[in-house]
Amino acid sequence: MTTRRLLLSAAFAGTLASVLPAGASADTPAALVEKREFRFENYATRGGATIPVVRTGYQTAGRLNAAGDNAVLITHFFSGNSHAFGQLQAGGPPGWWDAIIGPGKPIDTERFFVVAADTMVNLNAADQFTTTTGPASVNPSTGRPWAMSFPVVSIRDFVEVQKRLLDSLGVKRLALVAGPSMGSLQAIEWTVAYPEMVERVMPAIGTGEMDAWMLGWLDLWAAPIRMDPNWRNGDYYAQGREPPLRGLTEALKLITLHSRDRGWAQQFGRRPVEGQDPARRIQDRFAIEQWMESTAAARAKQADANSLLYLTRANQLFLNEYPSSKAALARSRARWLVVPSRTDRVFPMEYSEELVKELKEAGRTVTLAPLSGGLGHLEGVAGMAQAAEPIRSFLAG
Repeated sequence: MTTRRLLLSAAFAGTLASVLPAGASADTPAALVEKREFRFENYATRGGATIPVVRTGYQTAGRLNAAGDNAVLITHFFSGNSHAFGQLQAGGPPGWWDAIIGPGKPIDTERFFVVAADTMVNLNAADQFTTTTGPASVNPSTGRPWAMSFPVVSIRDFVEVQKRLLDSLGVKRLALVAGPSMGSLQAIEWTVAYPEMVERVMPAIGTGEMDAWMLGWLDLWAAPIRMDPNWRNGDYYAQGREPPLRGLTEALKLITLHSRDRGWAQQFGRRPVEGQDPARRIQDRFAIEQWMESTAAARAKQADANSLLYLTRANQLFLNEYPSSKAALARSRARWLVVPSRTDRVFPMEYSEELVKELKEAGRTVTLAPLSGGLGHLEGVAGMAQAAEPIRSFLAG
């Protein structure tokens, strides 16, 4: 594995966008993009609550044509944000899918108007490059953070906020909606919620169904936070209170390892931390344990624990408004390019194979383009350059 891919592997659950993605080069800097804010009032959630003010960050590249139909929406993964392409500042890191988005790249910004937006309840609530509304935001009616009084939101709510953003930009039709992991859930929800608006959809490292097995995994991702005494049922924002960093770190350790495969872990072997001996002292650790701890602890300082809880619930509610995934997918009119990772442990490849089967049974045009490599789930972020030619062909049709 190259140093670049090793660092990005850490970035997926660690310092987002702090390194070059596969396919990028320091010698070919990404184009500069501007982070903007979209704001609107009185959003009615799918669950029936009202959020007085919604703020979301977004970035764009390319130009929208007169018909408003050359737009591409890029939706982000669980621990990500809208920095999917380009540089936010000169000399800064490129976005996580910069290898496939930009002038002359598979998603060509000389042809398409590309939009990427932050989700609500974004894990990176405290990051200067993320604009979001969620439990860490101030409730205008109280002047204090919402905490656990923030309404439950779903993947469909993410889509509805994006729809309002696209409407404000003049977008009439999406030539493509695409994203990895949680981004794939948003992309699929888009083509089901607004079938007349989506021409093509590209879910990467995703699934067409949130089944009981995945519901259970998401509960495990969130569990360590609730066990941290500093969580205080979500009431930790007051001055002088410590956030639940221990629980959040343990949650991120679990997500970090789940998002990878055995091939990635081979770099650590069975070696212990230098100067330690796990065979003699129970407190001593192996190298992979130290790596997970340091990576997750650093990431926890940049994240919000309550937002992670809300994100896991939003994922659990994927396509929850339909009687079945089959019924939901039958609504789509789009053409599909499904991009799984052969070594994925979060959404194993069988999920994508089942999705393709259901789409074909519904009479949809669908292509499967698997990714290879030892990074597991992370291949759908770090290894997307592998799919360059399938993406070009898909968008040429």
